[in-house]
Amino acid sequence: MLQTWFECKVKYQKIDNDGREKPVTENFLLDAVSFTDAEARIIAQMQTMVRGEFTVCDIKKSKIAEVFPYEIGEWWYRVTINLTTIDEDAGKEKKLRTFYLIEADDIQEALTRLEESLSFLIVPYVVSAISVSQIADVFPYVPGQVIPTPQTAFATPQEE
Repeated sequence: MLQTWFECKVKYQKIDNDGREKPVTENFLLDAVSFTDAEARIIAQMQTMVRGEFTVCDIKKSKIAEVFPYEIGEWWYRVTINLTTIDEDAGKEKKLRTFYLIEADDIQEALTRLEESLSFLIVPYVVSAISVSQIADVFPYVPGQVIPTPQTAFATPQEE
C-alpha cells in the first residue's frame, strides 16, 4: 500500500535547557489516509508529548515519497534524486524527481544510508539536493494503533 505523508505544523510551549518555557512551532511528518485522519493522529501524538495547550496551525500533503528511519541519527535530511525512465508505450524518456527523508547524523551518513536504502533501484539516479529538513519527528502508521476521536480525545471523566 502506498503511504501518504502529511506535514503538520504545531505551535506549543517548549521547555528549553534553562528550564524556561518558550513558544515554538515545529513540523512533524505523519502517515495518514486523509487530512481528517492526519489531524486526529497529530492531536493524539501531541497530547502524549506536550504539557498544556498546543495548536495545529497547518496540515498539508508532503512530496516525500518514502522515509528511511534509523535507530541512530540526530537529524532528518531531505534528499532529492533525479532519474530517467523509458516510457515503452510512447518510446520516450521520462524524467522523475523524487524526495526522500533519511535520518542521520551528518550529510555523508545520509548519503551512505540513501545508497543502502535505494540499492534495489536498477536505473541510475543522481542526487540533486540534500539538506537538513525542518521536520522535528516522523510518525509512521502503526497497525492496531487506536486514534481517539475528537469526542473521546477531549472528554473529561464523569464522576460517579
